[in-house]
Order: sequence, then structure tokens, then C-alpha cells
Amino acid sequence: MNALQQDIAQLIIDTLNLEDVTVADIPPDLPLFGEGLGLDSVDALELALALQKRYDIRIASDSKDARQHFTTVATLAAFVHAQQGA
Repeated sequence: MNALQQDIAQLIIDTLNLEDVTVADIPPDLPLFGEGLGLDSVDALELALALQKRYDIRIASDSKDARQHFTTVATLAAFVHAQQGA
């Protein structure tokens, strides 16, 4: 797990108050929704706001790609990295 992925995993934990979860419990390829971490749409909204604030990026809620970006920590990290480079 690279530094950005670790930071995003910690952001997920802090933003969503996942008290019994550590960064090590969220591998980069773990699905964030459904059978994986079990997040829901409200969690996605909170996480999107936290990501926008932390990394100074924009996440368009009406983007057809937004759901793909939130698949795993790895896909979120790739999205954040791409947004910061744009």
C-alpha cells in the first residue's frame, strides 16, 4: 500500500468513525461497498466531501464514472492522483 492509499484508508476510518477498523484492515483492493467494507450511499457522500476538502479536488456527483472511482482504496487513490495532476 502506497502513502496515498494509506492516507485515504485513514481518511475513511476518521470520516466514517470506524472505531474498530485500522488501515491494515482496508487493503487497497477491498471493495468499499457491499460485501467488502460495507459502506452505503450516505458514507459515499461523506467520504466524497472529505476527499474534496483534504485533496482540494472536485468530484462530480452526476458523473457516470464516480461510482467506479469509489470501488476500492486503490481506485480512489488513482482518481485523487489524476485529479491533482490535472
